[in-house]
Amino acid sequence: MIKPKALKQGDTIGVIAPASPTTEENVKTAYDKLAEMGFKVKMGKSPYERYGYLSGKDNVRAEDINEMFKDKEIDGIICMRGGYGTPRILDLIDYEAIRDNPKVFVGYSDITALHIAFTQISNLVTYHGPMVSSDIIGSFSDFSRDSLYKAIMGTEAIGTISNPLGEDIVTINGGIAEGTIIGGNLSLIVDTIGTPYEIDVKDKILFIEEVGEEPYNIDRMLNQLRLSGKLQEASGIILGDFNNCVSDKHDENLTLERVIEDHIKPVGKPTIYNLQAGHCEPMITLPFGVKARLDADKKELIILETCTE
Repeated sequence: MIKPKALKQGDTIGVIAPASPTTEENVKTAYDKLAEMGFKVKMGKSPYERYGYLSGKDNVRAEDINEMFKDKEIDGIICMRGGYGTPRILDLIDYEAIRDNPKVFVGYSDITALHIAFTQISNLVTYHGPMVSSDIIGSFSDFSRDSLYKAIMGTEAIGTISNPLGEDIVTINGGIAEGTIIGGNLSLIVDTIGTPYEIDVKDKILFIEEVGEEPYNIDRMLNQLRLSGKLQEASGIILGDFNNCVSDKHDENLTLERVIEDHIKPVGKPTIYNLQAGHCEPMITLPFGVKARLDADKKELIILETCTE
């Protein structure tokens, strides 16, 4: 895997919006906040665009990604927010240019589609972490900031990743697994199946998080991962934050915990639940594409190698 250069204070961060739009006020606030954090900032075109529920038409959002990676002045790239539409641009991206110009790339949620494509096609280590409009300009805790900085600015292996105080990790299946971490938002992972960008989890640690889906939808998507063999191929499974994934319609619905048990327990792979990565605050930044060890018995996730050069 290709590791990007570690960021440092004074470096230039490019901001793009590959998914849904935000407001002009948020764009300005995002610029000011990143500058306050000690970075130079270069906004792409997409943060200023709007095309329905998308931050500009497909070609605008794809060109922003391609140009940001090619731009020699840009040291790292962070996404404005998630939302919808990132899979629409997967076939418009210059993956060779990304491979030839490795840079820190940060985002989550709908950005999952880009994480999977970048790691698998461009062999680039990427970072499942906070976005500017969604997180950094809001209630961005010291915990979330420190986790982000440790991943994208650190030059040593992260080591053991710990949850925020008061959030306990739960063991679903015991055992130890090793491999690189891949995954992200469950809906987007499932969306890749049957496409040229289908997630490859063989001998990898599969990370899954979700937001705002009722248990029956989680059931359907986990079942698709099971039927497609993805759960069985993974060396281990990390279940992150499942924010607001509760039923408010039918009393007879299965709980989220029961759905997870039904699908994950029989697979027998080392699995932990409630790692605080995903649509949550505080938030852990996870590096994708670097070696890690999951010790489900000890409820530990250890990053074994550096995330940057």
